Amino acid sequence: MAEMSARLAGIVAALPLAPGLRVLEIGCGPGVAARAVADRVPGGHVLAIDRSAAAIRQAEAGCAEQIAAGRLTVRRCAVEDLALLPGEEPFDLAFAVRVGCLDGRHPREGEIALRRIADALVPTGRLFIDGGTPLRELDVPG
Repeated sequence: MAEMSARLAGIVAALPLAPGLRVLEIGCGPGVAARAVADRVPGGHVLAIDRSAAAIRQAEAGCAEQIAAGRLTVRRCAVEDLALLPGEEPFDLAFAVRVGCLDGRHPREGEIALRRIADALVPTGRLFIDGGTPLRELDVPG
């Protein structure tokens, strides 16, 4: 099980988490942050997505306890292809750490990703990315 870096712990601590929230992590990697968030939203749920099959395997292994408890789901998916599954409830909050299409490195893909994220969030949903102190909030298209 991967350990959480001080930087990632600071990011998780800065998220406005509360019991019962539905949280989407974009680019979950090995699932370290997703696991920590799932443990901080009792009665809520985390969906952790990543485009990498290897990352998804690591997240499934590292988050097995949270997955078994029904508090976390892992899905292989690029954020540009994100869509809620039939019957899936939208998310209250989304966050991403080191995701190129959201931090300005890939602007065209970023526009697509923001629309997909907006469609997956409740109308008052919020999106946070790294790059602030330690987070910054991005506007989500309405």
